[in-house]
Amino acid sequence: MSVPVWRARSFGDLPHGFLGRAGGVSEGAMASLNCGWGSGDDRALIVENRRRAADAVLPGAAIVSPYQVHGIDVLEAGDWSDNERPPADGLVTDRPGVLLGILTADCAPLLFADREAGVIGAAHAGWRGALGGVAEATIAAMERLGADRSRIAAAIGPTIARASYEVDRAFPEPFLAADPETERFFAEGPAGKPHFDLPAYLLHRLAAAGLRQVEALGLDTYDREEDFYSFRRATHRGEPSYGRQISLIGLR
Repeated sequence: MSVPVWRARSFGDLPHGFLGRAGGVSEGAMASLNCGWGSGDDRALIVENRRRAADAVLPGAAIVSPYQVHGIDVLEAGDWSDNERPPADGLVTDRPGVLLGILTADCAPLLFADREAGVIGAAHAGWRGALGGVAEATIAAMERLGADRSRIAAAIGPTIARASYEVDRAFPEPFLAADPETERFFAEGPAGKPHFDLPAYLLHRLAAAGLRQVEALGLDTYDREEDFYSFRRATHRGEPSYGRQISLIGLR
């Protein structure tokens, strides 16, 4: 089976892709392209899945991914092994032949590129990271490598959509305390609880940061079970674990 890849229009032919769950070798609840080290899946299967994912985007390139902690720290990609991944939720690089990898299963994967400067970035944005500013931190880290935010394109990959993202009534409070205008990213759901529009909120933050080329793919990880893993869906079903899809960007 080939590996399906969703791409962003604004990146052109730059090697990148948002991958889903199809095209891999894992089985059961984590079938099939599970790329998450922390999923409890067989390590040999994850290694093969990650190889397939890399080959679908930039054949022969090495994937570099951090140990994600729902924070806002951003690192310049290094040569660490998969057993020595430093904690961070964003990566940047200007090195060719390296694929920056972000794992998600409802949180938003963000990819960034200043093609003129040859600088790329990737970030993992759950609600904590989005509110804390992981997107802005990634942009700033790219600028330290020579990027210019007026040229940076950004894309938001598969993530949980507002229709699927019911939250507690107290959930909006830190968002509204930081910016009362963010009330528009919450709407009352069928059960009377608020629903949060994470991709729309991230689009707002990226535009406010000065990015002119920003897009969201509009793919709901919770709703599209055949295409994507979902932490929330697995939790609702009482499943013991869940797979992670990977999003990749690199430079030739």
